[in-house]
Amino acid sequence: MALKIFKSYTKSTRGTVLVSRKNLWKGKSLKSLTVGKNSTGGRNNLGRITSRSKGAGHKQKYREVDFYRKKDNIKAKIERVEYDPNRSAHLALIKYEDGIMSYILAPNKINIGDEIVSGRNKEIEIGNCMPLSDIPAGTDIHNVELLPNGGGKLARSAGSSAQISGADNNYCIVKLKSGEIRKIINTARATIGTVSNSDHQNIKIGKAGRNRWKGKRPSVRGVAMNPVDHPHGGGEGKTSGGRSPVSPWGQSAKGLKTRKNKKTNKFIISRRKK
Repeated sequence: MALKIFKSYTKSTRGTVLVSRKNLWKGKSLKSLTVGKNSTGGRNNLGRITSRSKGAGHKQKYREVDFYRKKDNIKAKIERVEYDPNRSAHLALIKYEDGIMSYILAPNKINIGDEIVSGRNKEIEIGNCMPLSDIPAGTDIHNVELLPNGGGKLARSAGSSAQISGADNNYCIVKLKSGEIRKIINTARATIGTVSNSDHQNIKIGKAGRNRWKGKRPSVRGVAMNPVDHPHGGGEGKTSGGRSPVSPWGQSAKGLKTRKNKKTNKFIISRRKK
């Protein structure tokens, strides 16, 4: 995808860089795979704010994406590539030979009319989905399952991918973009290729209003608050907080580990790089 660089006709267009959607589908999403989506505004079922700096934003519809790819040995054709407001990656609408249609994460370099397939012992081509045991080392993959039939969990955002480093008995060694290296059971599935819209990382929104369209409200710095509102608040003149950076509730903001799920720790060979 190409980038759109705006001329500085106004203050908001100066420095604005967006991703061009010229080659994406111009019409509406497929109705049978689209459901309504309610905005919470960061509130829970009691109406209390549980997630700060959220609210308003443009109304969105949710496209039901197939992260499982369980229709084995049935070829599917890429009908079109669409924008999805719920994620950074684009979606591809595919049509199986039996007439069933489905949304999947669009792989990079996939074209309209290409054929993809899922199952055992398939060709190593972009968009094909198969167990990790069938994928050779060094191959880029995305939409990786952690458990068989659990649906893709890893490498789903725009431009992301993982790589198979090797094998260890019934496990595959997978290296993630974060630098983490972990073992995943080789009967779990993954899709060949990288996720589309890799230029997403180059976007510069240009104005605060573009974040408001996304439902992101302004976030106030702790050092600009009063002592009753934030641990960094108060002080004479401009101060830096007087302590190490923390959240409004005193939790360290410099890489404090909050991971509680220790059941899968044994599968992590090397932790992510900070």
